[in-house]
Amino acid sequence: MREYIRTAVRRLTGTSTATIDTIEPGTIRIAPRRPIDRFDVASITEVLDLATKIGAVLLDSGTGAIDTADQIRFVARVYGLSDLDVDVTYNTIVVSARRGPTLPPITAMQTVRYRSLDFTRLAQVDRLIRNIRDVPIAPSTAHRMIDKIVDAPHPYRYVVATAAWGLMAAAVSVLLGGGPLVALLAFVTTGATVTLNRWLNRLGTPLFFQQVAGGFIAVVPAALVFQIGGDLGVTIAPSQVIAAGIVVLLSGLSLVGSVQDAITGAPITGVARFFELLLMTGGIIAGVGMALRMLEAFGIYLPTITTSTQFAAVDVPIRVAAGAVAAMAFALASYAERRALPVAFLAGAIGVGVAAGATFIPVGDVISAGVAAVCVGLLGGLLARRALTPPLVVAVAGITPLLPGLAAYRGLYGILNEQTLEGFTWMASALAIGCALAAGVTLGEFVARSLRTPKLVPPNWGRWRRR
Repeated sequence: MREYIRTAVRRLTGTSTATIDTIEPGTIRIAPRRPIDRFDVASITEVLDLATKIGAVLLDSGTGAIDTADQIRFVARVYGLSDLDVDVTYNTIVVSARRGPTLPPITAMQTVRYRSLDFTRLAQVDRLIRNIRDVPIAPSTAHRMIDKIVDAPHPYRYVVATAAWGLMAAAVSVLLGGGPLVALLAFVTTGATVTLNRWLNRLGTPLFFQQVAGGFIAVVPAALVFQIGGDLGVTIAPSQVIAAGIVVLLSGLSLVGSVQDAITGAPITGVARFFELLLMTGGIIAGVGMALRMLEAFGIYLPTITTSTQFAAVDVPIRVAAGAVAAMAFALASYAERRALPVAFLAGAIGVGVAAGATFIPVGDVISAGVAAVCVGLLGGLLARRALTPPLVVAVAGITPLLPGLAAYRGLYGILNEQTLEGFTWMASALAIGCALAAGVTLGEFVARSLRTPKLVPPNWGRWRRR
């Protein structure tokens, strides 16, 4: 047993490194293929365009602005451009190559547009950067590879992603204490929400109104089933279904990226992302509030919220299993690769397990969420490196079951039912939990990078020339 544990620890702290680990400032020496002549405008422009395209995929996938800039700078330096200015903002990447005091710099710009979340695309770009680092790929070939990655369809069919979103909602409802009927209702409601929002997205509907529609749908079926079930003697807790729907709507937002940017030195991008997060959350709140008022107009009143996130010790295994399934389902719904699914499952189990254990210690929801997120960022990051998966995938999936959907619904319910002080208290608690999750996972990922400090030897380019 001792030898087994020692082997497992060695595997976690071995030599596998994430791509971003290998390009941390000051950790390795760049060995360029061939320095580009400063008068060769075409070659400089080609490399800058390649670097900005790679950066656009990274930024769009939720990667922090500082990490995105580091990887852009790394790609350009490998191809022989060392004197660069890189500016990454909320939706724009500007890269400028200096050519000395007598020549004007050459600048490339890329606008980052919102696309559906696709972790497979992120993983493929991660591997492309690895190949650029390890193999002498020509810029023209790398251009064709990145264009193919960007233009490729999703790896799974929409029906698979929709079912995964439904499975995630069902798992979250079980995590909150729901039974089979609640889980089934959460699955069906979320499937309808995702299908409607996908249709609205094709029509070009702004994301805010998609969130409004999602919040509305999260409430109405739960309320109707509660009303009908009461007449039939079947009792459910609508808050569990609604909270699960809110968690699904919150999960696609760049919470980790926004807080990471603010912490790591990109406050402008962090504020922009955080404002978008607040705006989209406001859309959910608006949809839920409209649904509650409409139901009250028809004489349907939801019960006072009594659902508690405090679980007895006997419920901890069920809670951990539900959180792990929710994390894996989110990764699948976000089109993660198959190799990332087991790692996401373990990250979800780690996060929920730590949070569940913290409920037996009077530390509060915010601190327990932060500690759980640190464990997800650390252990999940190490596991991600072993699976050659971008750590961002594991980090986001691991904290998804811990998103404060129930706290947000409690706050809105209190505000709409003349419990203003209690309502705003719960809304503030939801915001604090969200920030603690993002900050904790950022700290854990930073520690994981420190444990995996790379010791790379510059590649032997002579063997390629001999071929």
